[in-house]
Amino acid sequence: MLISTFALACGFALIHVFIGTLRFLAVVPRSRWLSAAGGVAVAYVFLHILPELAGHQRTFAEGLRLGPGMAEALVYLTALIGLSAFYGLERRAAVYRARRGGNGAQAAGAERTRIFWLHIGSFGLYNLLIGYLLVHREEAGPWSLAAYFIAMALHFITTDFGLREDHAGRYDRVVRWILVAAVLAGWSLGAATTIPPVAVGFAFAFLAGAVVLNVLKEELPEHRQSRFWPFFLGAAGYAAILLTGW
Repeated sequence: MLISTFALACGFALIHVFIGTLRFLAVVPRSRWLSAAGGVAVAYVFLHILPELAGHQRTFAEGLRLGPGMAEALVYLTALIGLSAFYGLERRAAVYRARRGGNGAQAAGAERTRIFWLHIGSFGLYNLLIGYLLVHREEAGPWSLAAYFIAMALHFITTDFGLREDHAGRYDRVVRWILVAAVLAGWSLGAATTIPPVAVGFAFAFLAGAVVLNVLKEELPEHRQSRFWPFFLGAAGYAAILLTGW
C-alpha cells in the first residue's frame, strides 16, 4: 500500500509542477473543466468526507472521553475552524490585491512579503494534510484511496490555477516547489509515523472545512465567470460514482 500511496503523492506533485502547461484552462468565462473539477471536489466532501466525520465522532468520544453530543460538536467545530482559517487568509490576500491594484505604493514590500508567505504557508500546511491522509484515512481500501486521489487531484488543479493567477511568476519560481515538498513531506510523515486517531480526526475535520471553502471561493466570485452546468454535472457525475462504489 505504501508504494501505491507514494505513486499517488507523486501524482499530486506532478500537478503542481505542470499546472502552468494547461493553457487551455486560462480562459474567460471560466473553463468548464475547472468548474467541473470544482463540482467533483464538492461531491467528494459531501458524500465522502462529511460522512466519514461520523466515524471521527466515535474516535473523539473514546479518545477524549466525551459524550456523543460533545464529540459531534467538536468534530464539526474543527471543520468550521478549517473553513474560517482559510477564509481569513483569503480575505487578507484579497485586500492586498485590491490595494495593489488601486495604488501599488500602499502595499509596502514588507507587507507584501508577509502576506505572500502567510498565504503560501497555509497552502503548504493544506498539502501536508492531504499528503498525510493518503496514508491514514478513516476508511481504508483501494476504492476509498482512488476516490480520495481523484477528488483531491482535481481539487489541486483548481486551487493551483487560482494560486498561479494570484502570484503570477512567483508560482513557477517558488510556490509550486513548496507545494510539491509539502505534499511529499505529508506522505513521508504518514509513512514513517502513526499519530493518535484523535489527531487524525482533527486533521481530517480541519481539511473538510478547508476544502469546502477553497472550492467555493474558486467558483463563486463574480470575476471568475464560473459555469453552473459543468459544476453541476461534475458534482452529479462524481456523486453517482461514489454512490455506485458503496
